[in-house]
Amino acid sequence: MTSLARPIAAALLCLLALAPALAEPVDYEMVTRIRHEGLQRSQVMDTLKELTDGFGARLTGSPALRDASAWAGTRFSDWGLARVRQEPFEFGEGWSFSAAEVRGLSPFTGPMRALPRAWTVGTDGPVRGEAIKGKLATEQDFEALRGKLRGRILFIEPNPADVRGGPPPRVVQDPTQERPFERYDEESLEELATFRIPTEADPGFVDRIRTRWKFMEARNRFLAEEGALATIERSTRLSGILWVTGGGGGGWPGRARGVPGLVMSFEHFNRVTRTLDAGQPVELEIDVSARFHDDAGPPANVLAEIPGTDRSGEIVLAGAHIDSWHAGTGTTDNAAGVAVVMEAARILTALGVKPRRTIRFALWAGEEQGLIGSRAHVREHIATRPAPEDEDARAMPRHLWPATWPITPKPGHSKYSVYFNLDNGSGRIRGIYAQDNAAVVPIFRAWLEPFADLGATTVTLRGQSSTDHFAFDEVGVPGFQFIQDGLAYMSRTWHTDLDTFDHGLREDLMQSATIMAAFLYHAAMRPERLPRKPMPEAPPKPKAEPEASPAGATAAASSG
Repeated sequence: MTSLARPIAAALLCLLALAPALAEPVDYEMVTRIRHEGLQRSQVMDTLKELTDGFGARLTGSPALRDASAWAGTRFSDWGLARVRQEPFEFGEGWSFSAAEVRGLSPFTGPMRALPRAWTVGTDGPVRGEAIKGKLATEQDFEALRGKLRGRILFIEPNPADVRGGPPPRVVQDPTQERPFERYDEESLEELATFRIPTEADPGFVDRIRTRWKFMEARNRFLAEEGALATIERSTRLSGILWVTGGGGGGWPGRARGVPGLVMSFEHFNRVTRTLDAGQPVELEIDVSARFHDDAGPPANVLAEIPGTDRSGEIVLAGAHIDSWHAGTGTTDNAAGVAVVMEAARILTALGVKPRRTIRFALWAGEEQGLIGSRAHVREHIATRPAPEDEDARAMPRHLWPATWPITPKPGHSKYSVYFNLDNGSGRIRGIYAQDNAAVVPIFRAWLEPFADLGATTVTLRGQSSTDHFAFDEVGVPGFQFIQDGLAYMSRTWHTDLDTFDHGLREDLMQSATIMAAFLYHAAMRPERLPRKPMPEAPPKPKAEPEASPAGATAAASSG
């Protein structure tokens, strides 16, 4: 090859490598307009502040969630969106608390940091009792505690296998290992872009959840029958941070509520248990004011649209979950995502876009209890699955059912082009998870290119499964979660009392809303809907063990 031919060949190879991205059109004029509106006229922090400081925590089924949802719908209408509506779904009981105090009485005195688990009962005024340590992980632990709990406060030894719906908390016990604030660097983004072959599915996961669901009912009945004053568990975060989710009956009617259940700060819990280990009795006073709500109405998803034109029957969807846990004000989980989705809607309506496909915006409720709202939307509009054949499985809430087959598509299945989700805190978008869909990679790379200067560059074939996009992906509709900088999400704010407005970063949220708006616009305008993966199929059934021959049976019996 001549010296001149070599650079020409290299250039041709580069062009071939770039060809897929170059083939996907990008409307740079519209991108410029979106960037100007999103980065110069943003209202994202106003929305975030109203959702968090204004309405506070938005537990599924609570009056605060109802009011926040109504407000979001009004805001959509004020911005000029069409078909603003709420789609209610079945859940259970609402719950809220107004006070939670734990005080040491002896041998030490003073306040101790603790908050109640959602859906646990209150104390009906201050109660005093002696602390006692105990293990309470299975029904086999009941006998060791029987007869010892009346009038006492049970400090439950941490159980790493505890499953409460969602990924297990990351337990940090060494302060030197804490990484309180994280952003991706080039090296970590490059590593993220490298696909990892998934591990085999855990065949026992569903059975463990079912076992845990049954155990919690027995546990709550046992504690009430034994007359325990309350239970206290240790937070999984250091530095006084309270990581708190649900307890009691989980909001499901008919379930035993048990006794007041609290989570105490790591350090205060350890002080009590160290004192007990030293043989000294500990007396505490607890006062929890909590109430259940049957007047808030069923929770609902909030929906709004920018109508399409020549392909108005096809849907491009963006969403985030508006519900939260109750310890903080649900800023990073997930008012930040809601504010970004709403700001993307505001940007596009302010620009007067006329998309080919209808752009729909969804604020889901019930995500924290198992993607309940988004899965209800999928069942209503996209696809259904049969109820489990197993009677025990059918007796559990729907979100705890194992995957069943076949998937039966509804007419809307072919109409949904794509769903984009934001639910990993308030960090800026750094790229997107392609969810094992290789055909969308060059498309997403092209759409991200105008935002490289804002730090959004990475497309990875990896996927995620713990948030609302999975409700779409699991029935064959393209669903994607954006890659976001972690910030203090996992280390500080996720499901904790620190999840407040202070952790919503203005520049990050403005960047995310701008990129979200551009992705929605391009998805709504392209000639074809987004490419799809093959429809999910039932996993192969395990092979049956061959029946033993009479001779084999005789041999087995004789060797026993």
